[in-house]
Amino acid sequence: MTSLDKLKKGDKAIVKDLVTDEVPLTLLEMGCLPGSEICILGLASKKGPMYVKIDESHMSIDSVTASNVIVELIN
Repeated sequence: MTSLDKLKKGDKAIVKDLVTDEVPLTLLEMGCLPGSEICILGLASKKGPMYVKIDESHMSIDSVTASNVIVELIN
């Protein structure tokens, strides 16, 4: 397992855990929950925001927040 900020464009993973004290409530409301599939659609830069698809929702996540989402790579 690794954190979301370590993935590359095109990677797919399953959300395994969240550091809930550090993850914004809106991210949880958009479906970023354990068991959800996440796909990296784009990266702005090495430490910039990530454009991701979580189930059927598309969103941008900053690298600090992404580091608090624990995932398991599936591809």
